[in-house]
Amino acid sequence: MTYDPKTTRLLSFAEAAPKFRDGTDSPRAFLERCLEVIARRDNEVKAFVRMDAERARRAADESAARYKAGRPLSAVDGMPFGVKDMFDTADMDTEMGTPFHRGRRPMFDAAHVDALKRGGAVLVGKTVTSQFAVAGPGPTRNPFDPARSPGATSAGSAAAVGAAMIPVATGSHTRGSVIRPAGYCANFALKATFGALNRGGIMTATRSTDHLGIHAGALADLWATAWQIATVAGGDPGHPGLYGRPELAPARKPIRLVRIETRGWGLTDEASKAAFLALIEALRRDGIEIADRASDPAVADYEKTLHEVSPNWGAFATWESRWPMRLYRERDASLLHPAIAERVAAGEKMTLDEYRRALAFQAAIRRQHASFAGAADAFITLSAPGPAPFGDDVGDAVYNEPSSLLGAPALNLPLLAVSGMPLGVQLLGFDHRDWELAGIGRWLAECVLG
Repeated sequence: MTYDPKTTRLLSFAEAAPKFRDGTDSPRAFLERCLEVIARRDNEVKAFVRMDAERARRAADESAARYKAGRPLSAVDGMPFGVKDMFDTADMDTEMGTPFHRGRRPMFDAAHVDALKRGGAVLVGKTVTSQFAVAGPGPTRNPFDPARSPGATSAGSAAAVGAAMIPVATGSHTRGSVIRPAGYCANFALKATFGALNRGGIMTATRSTDHLGIHAGALADLWATAWQIATVAGGDPGHPGLYGRPELAPARKPIRLVRIETRGWGLTDEASKAAFLALIEALRRDGIEIADRASDPAVADYEKTLHEVSPNWGAFATWESRWPMRLYRERDASLLHPAIAERVAAGEKMTLDEYRRALAFQAAIRRQHASFAGAADAFITLSAPGPAPFGDDVGDAVYNEPSSLLGAPALNLPLLAVSGMPLGVQLLGFDHRDWELAGIGRWLAECVLG
């Protein structure tokens, strides 16, 4: 399937929901259309690791009754959604992509799953992930070309949305596992400000950079999902949660964007560079000031710091993976993916001083990033060094590491196509300004996609 960002449209629950009120459509009918697409496409795409269609039908019927009575619970009432198989679900096994947890049935839902269900959203199934969301590609394929990868550990969620099976799916993002697969699969996606969306109910190997993320076929659904989670489950304990308003921010044309290359520009193929630079030139012609390393000394200094992100992100992942991963290794090393075992071994050789140096670097780059807040609306870059690679190669997270270490909100926009495949554009904002970032993303999407 050739991808064209101007003509490809994924599912939008927000567009359908008004028809539920006047009886010309219903949550059950919407769900059945989703299930039809799943039946037709998932044998090839393999986005889901398990489903419960009958439970979903019952939930959709309950939602339909609420709409008929004029009392929907929230903006996501009746919305089918998927959950990355790292997050606990009380009515489906949560196996985390590993034989260590085969058949594990949690007692409770993860915080965000509970929040969505309380708003009437309809859980369709669990989506494929790598082992412990760290290593080992699953069977999922790219919905636009099954010969290609769908991306990293949230691949199942990204592919399910990209194949128009469901309007929304949740994922987790430690290094690049929301933004990169979203870019490969033509999703809108949000990696919210660190701690803004409650991560309760997930076992993560790198807690200090792990984020809850949202994949969606439409920006309105993305924001409605984030807001439902934020208002019911809040943020992580000790964090103030997601700021903004219930409705998606109005489209807002930015005045000044900072184009950052990061270490990724040197790894990006020529066709992808050309497509991105053409977008940048179009924005300039539209009157937006674009600052970059050549035009602004502050950006040039920032680029130097960005080139140091990878080893420092790696220090976090290596040190923090020691627990509980070495306990799994001690339980049965033969079941642990070799890449995880190597990370644990490296972590055991690290010193606390090395970890403290990485923490100091994180604090310094966060201050440097925040210093642009009064001088720019957002940063703009790619979501990956090119379109989805062939085979089981999940791609390079080089463009995603900065936002992960910063904890700043990041948004993927499906604006570009290279070789007939999606290539995402990444907007990077400032802490707790997720809503404003969504408004800028909306303006860009409306300008480029129409």
